[in-house]
Amino acid sequence: MSFTLHGLGVSGGIAIGRAMLMSHATLEVSHLTLASRMIDKEIERFDAAIKAVKEELILMKESTEHAPAELNAFIDIHTMFLEDPELAEKPRDIIRERRCNAEWALVQQMEHLVDQFEQFDDLYLRERKFDVVQVVERVVKELLGHPRRSGLKAPKSSKEEALIVVAHDLSPADTIAFKDHRFAAFITDVGGATSHTAILARSMAIPAVLGLENARGLIRDGEKLIVDGLRGVIIINPDQRVLDEYQLRKEQIELEKPSSSV
Repeated sequence: MSFTLHGLGVSGGIAIGRAMLMSHATLEVSHLTLASRMIDKEIERFDAAIKAVKEELILMKESTEHAPAELNAFIDIHTMFLEDPELAEKPRDIIRERRCNAEWALVQQMEHLVDQFEQFDDLYLRERKFDVVQVVERVVKELLGHPRRSGLKAPKSSKEEALIVVAHDLSPADTIAFKDHRFAAFITDVGGATSHTAILARSMAIPAVLGLENARGLIRDGEKLIVDGLRGVIIINPDQRVLDEYQLRKEQIELEKPSSSV
């Protein structure tokens, strides 16, 4: 069945390819009440997770030699959040005061910070709430002992076809994992014009449509997609007539591109 989704076109152009779904990390964590004697141990566990993620970001930055310069700026933002007392210290107070587990304390503090970011009038500052969530996701994964691996699942028959990344959100870490691949487009449920996904897509000159809310839940792995990054439109399972029309438009756009000098 063919259907259309509308979002925010943040990087122009047309892409035609197969959906490649990224798994979505959930931040639903258990709320545990700890014995008083366990509190210091829990704070140590929290500190160790923060330290591990910070070291991971440092290693990540060292591996971005050929990545767009914008990516380093977002890794710096994530490192800055990890060093901010609001994320690095406040959860320790919550653990101590409420005798709770580190994961729950961290998510409680994240929700408080996200609420604060949503109050900003400035769009760029408001969109930094997504960076807070991504940082917390990494620390929670560390606390839960989840393996650090890319959430990409490539459709088996997609070897020769263009791949379109479909995700709830993309972190700088995700985009670094993509640097050895050439993806045709990015589609995400969240994010806006000043999110790192938008900035990266523009720097890579690939179409991107963000803020689709539930694309990750509606699109299936390996489905045929058309991404119109200018109009902010995604067409899922297009019929042949629509496919031909967009293929023609895609070719016209590519012909109009100024040829790069060697």
